Amino acid sequence: MSVISHITLGTNNIDRSSRFYDAVLGALGFSRLPKPPGKPPAYENGGMPTIYLYPPEDGRPATWGNGTHVAFVAPSREAVQRFHALALEHGGRSEGSPGPRPHYGDNYYAAYVRDPDGNKLQAVYYGDTPE
Repeated sequence: MSVISHITLGTNNIDRSSRFYDAVLGALGFSRLPKPPGKPPAYENGGMPTIYLYPPEDGRPATWGNGTHVAFVAPSREAVQRFHALALEHGGRSEGSPGPRPHYGDNYYAAYVRDPDGNKLQAVYYGDTPE
């Protein structure tokens, strides 16, 4: 069981974020949960943590945390590559192309992106030996 219940990411545009996360999290095996109309989207990959997209409750614009990012475990290097490509196709921007990160570990393969609201995301695969 996960020790994290959920992660909420702020957005200024639910429709734009939904399109982005449908594609990007879909590449990592997440699917959008059924929600009543008007409820913000939520995603799971077989259980917790749930990823929620919400506009801020205080009515001010959503902002990203400097030095903060959410890392998702990917099932393969190909999934990391697909995550990165889909992020760029859906309004995100690269913060680090897919590739090995030997300074984090011998088998660490990752990519970093920013979503359309500036939230930093990572996909990481731990399974292969270095090439």
